[in-house]
Amino acid sequence: MEHRGGSRQKGDGVPKENSPFINNTDDKGNSYDGTNMALFEEEMDSNPMVSSFLSKLANYTNLSQGAQEHEEKEVDSPQMGTFMGVYLPCLQNILGVILFLRLTWIVGTAGILESLAIVGLCCSCTMLTAISMSAIATNGVVPAGGSYYMISRSLGPEFGGAVGLCFYLGTTFAGSMYILGTIEILLTYMVPKAAIFVADKKEDELDALLNNMRVYGTCCLAIMSVVVFVGVKYVNKLALVFLACVILSILAIYAGVIKTIFDPPYFPVCMLGNRTLKNHQFDKCNKIEVIDNITVTTQLWNLFCDGSQLNATCNEYFVNNNVTELQGIPGLISGVISENMWSTYGPLGMLVEKSNLPSVEGGDPTQDIYMPYVVNDITTFFTLLVGIYFPSVTGIMAGSNRSGDLRDAQKSIPIGTILAITTTSIIYITSVVLFGACIEGVLLRDKFGDSVKGNLVIGTLSWPSPWVIVIGSFFSCCGAGLQSLTGAPRLLQAIARDGIVPFLQVFGHGKANGEPTWALLLTAGICEIGILIASLDSVIPQVYSCLQFFLMCYLFVNLACAVQTLLRTPNWRPRFKYYHWALSFLGMSLCLAIMFISSWYYAIVAMVIAGCIYKYIEYRGAEKEWGDGIRGLSLNAARYALNRLEDAPPHTKNWRPQLLVLLNVDSDQAVKHPRLVSFTTQLKAGKGLTIVGNVLQGTYLTKESESKKAEQNIKAAMSAERTKGFCHVVVSSNLRDGVSHLIQSAGLGGMKHNTVLMAWPGAWKQSNDPQSWRNFIETIRETTAAHQALLVAKNVDSFPTNQDRLGEGTIDVWWVVHDGGLLMLLPFLLRQHKVWRKCKMRIFTVAQMDDNSIQMKKDLQMFLYHLRLDAEVEVVEMHDNDISAFTYEKTLVMEQRSQMLKQMHLSRTEREREAQLIHDRNTASHATINDKVDAEPEQVHMTWTKDKLLTERNRNRECNANVAVRDLFNMKPNQTNVRRMHTAVKLNEVVVNKSQGAHLVLLNMPGPPRNRGGDENYMEFLEVLLEGLNRVLLVRGGGREVITIYS
Repeated sequence: MEHRGGSRQKGDGVPKENSPFINNTDDKGNSYDGTNMALFEEEMDSNPMVSSFLSKLANYTNLSQGAQEHEEKEVDSPQMGTFMGVYLPCLQNILGVILFLRLTWIVGTAGILESLAIVGLCCSCTMLTAISMSAIATNGVVPAGGSYYMISRSLGPEFGGAVGLCFYLGTTFAGSMYILGTIEILLTYMVPKAAIFVADKKEDELDALLNNMRVYGTCCLAIMSVVVFVGVKYVNKLALVFLACVILSILAIYAGVIKTIFDPPYFPVCMLGNRTLKNHQFDKCNKIEVIDNITVTTQLWNLFCDGSQLNATCNEYFVNNNVTELQGIPGLISGVISENMWSTYGPLGMLVEKSNLPSVEGGDPTQDIYMPYVVNDITTFFTLLVGIYFPSVTGIMAGSNRSGDLRDAQKSIPIGTILAITTTSIIYITSVVLFGACIEGVLLRDKFGDSVKGNLVIGTLSWPSPWVIVIGSFFSCCGAGLQSLTGAPRLLQAIARDGIVPFLQVFGHGKANGEPTWALLLTAGICEIGILIASLDSVIPQVYSCLQFFLMCYLFVNLACAVQTLLRTPNWRPRFKYYHWALSFLGMSLCLAIMFISSWYYAIVAMVIAGCIYKYIEYRGAEKEWGDGIRGLSLNAARYALNRLEDAPPHTKNWRPQLLVLLNVDSDQAVKHPRLVSFTTQLKAGKGLTIVGNVLQGTYLTKESESKKAEQNIKAAMSAERTKGFCHVVVSSNLRDGVSHLIQSAGLGGMKHNTVLMAWPGAWKQSNDPQSWRNFIETIRETTAAHQALLVAKNVDSFPTNQDRLGEGTIDVWWVVHDGGLLMLLPFLLRQHKVWRKCKMRIFTVAQMDDNSIQMKKDLQMFLYHLRLDAEVEVVEMHDNDISAFTYEKTLVMEQRSQMLKQMHLSRTEREREAQLIHDRNTASHATINDKVDAEPEQVHMTWTKDKLLTERNRNRECNANVAVRDLFNMKPNQTNVRRMHTAVKLNEVVVNKSQGAHLVLLNMPGPPRNRGGDENYMEFLEVLLEGLNRVLLVRGGGREVITIYS
């Protein structure tokens, strides 16, 4: 196979939906000289041979819609695999700010049990979403746009655009959050002296920190934007370095946990009574100390008293309580886990206290904010912690956002994303338990590590040094920020290129290599707004907008999967099989619950924003093709839907066979072939449109009662076979016109059939009336002219009923020419029904002398992989053998029989003419019997009587008949007919050899000859082609693609 990134010539691309076949521009010049496929040669210009079709699928660029419906042009871009393209970005985005900066605080505040509930709730939500996303991602090629592409192609451009833009904003604000995390680590734990703004008063410290974060955050954003602008391959190189640091940091945490079993690190926490103290400004946890037998006060004394003298006035609580030291990391086997099981929520400014230490109250509580106590900087409660923690699991879309850069998106996205979520979930769950088992509760609730000299709390646990964690968390936040700045512009670029939001189209342009330059500039601008807000986890719009937008995106990914699964659209064939609509609904419910649990008012705001975008796209956006009172409402809904259906033909992905079933009834108006109705049910599974039509010969005035009776019988048959659809009985002066009227006018508006199903006229050879098979051939011609597909069931009475359950067996598809892909779609649809569920699909195609059959098999297997169809593939070689004597003789017999039928038909016509002539002459002779007419001698040689006339005519006829018989035995067969018979014989040989035991054989139906003189020969060719086969379905495409590799 050629590489998909290969160059293409100008003009190569996706044909328009109304082009008959995907290769119709190239094959007209291809003449066909072989004898093996002569039956199909008249249609080679529109229906190419499969070998020719497969050779053009090497890079899968000229398949029906999808490849360029969102792209202006194809560009060379880095092609990444599962590990680099999905697993690492997801891992890097999921791990980061929260794990290193906030998880210890969440465990201390919520307790181990509620923390596990928070982690379990959030990870379950993302895992269920990942399962739904995997199903959508493996349902065809996912080009650039990731989650947006999935939702917009599943639920329409309005939903896709609304959710896509919200997700873009969420990803962008997440980027600013990661950058703020980077700067917080830098200024709080790494180089506090690098602060530009320094507070003179304690109450001004927060403002100073925020100003520093704004300045440094802007610089950091500028540097990251430059790196992303240079190219995604440099982001990937940096990502490897950053992720290596993160993994080392996590390993350092686990190593530190193991070390605490036998040698806990020494990180004392100074307690005054039961209150935790910040130890930035003192070294010793004592009020006084004795130096050279002199009692002196310590630095701690100076913080609570107005002087360093022993008689200075001190804070009353300081005087009444003792100072004690706690081991900050008592270790894994210390039993501290029992104290950390339960939650300790509290309001803003609440002191971080250890409940089992003695404490004597005293002093003015309003003055506590000026004392060096560790306090809650925000009001804490369960739902807030859910809101703060959830962004740490939102990196699951990092891989899918870069789907345009993946080598095989539908393989990489499920594996990489689910592995990343599993990995990080294990890390988070074990971390919650280990943190609660190793670290003292007051230290866990110390968000910024003020009680351990400003060390990162998680750093105090790590081995060999806290710096491993500090550096690892710094690079983790950098990497996550880079991933957000890489994914968000690509998401915006995909939305802009789709043209659904007109004013965003400028952001669809980029550099020559496809990098989204303008989208990156806008993303950096929005990111800067988030940085100027400058707070990582306060109850402000940044965290909640980020959270709500992510949750909304996940909600709609789950909804898209559930809707597709329940609708059972023919295009819904995910390669990922471990999904279920119930899981998708559960994931959707969790997303909705978390949205309202974390902040109901921000959830409503996010929904209003998405609703406004939805209405804007519906009103101004580019149009994209991607049932008393209740009865009145249904009528209005149906009318509205029919009007919408009129707008445009359905997209290839939405194509399903809408059937017109041509059913025959006998003289008592009973249904002749009820199994045809059974087969319809098995093919449709209750979905889509089914019209069962029948034609009665005569006039409606004389046939009204028969028409009603036929309609009742057909409806009864449909009810017995559980066929959901409509019945349409037409009375016409002749059957030919009646069928034509049905094909042209059945259905209403956009709810029209696109496929005709009929039974093979089994008794056409025995019938004295050639009109039966002529009607059949004219029906084939009319369906072709109307661009409708045609299915002809041979031996339909042997087809299974709906109560049958076919055992292990095969449905064999003989794909000779490509006429839209219906052959591939039908077995998939049949296998959805319990009758055919256990059958396996086999696809046979025919290779000619010049074809590379090994390459054809590889190409066909790859084509089926992209179509998400599981089937065995076999390429049958048919060489240009010499035409056998058997074929020659069979053709001669066919032509002789045809000639005899014509002569018999002529003789019958002659007899009718002669009888009329005799009648006319007798009438004339009686009228003139008494008239004496003189005649010229040379004009009257003899007197004719009635007997003499008949004798002479019989003698002449015998003479002519003898001549005709001699001509029959002397005639030579037409060479074109010989070649077509050769095709029928040879193809029948290989089909019978391979598929005689199959439960069903599907075969391309050759078109009837353009010259109507050969119609009876055409029927003979088809009879030979199908000889020896039990259940056969002949298939003709309707002149358009009905199956696609795209999602």
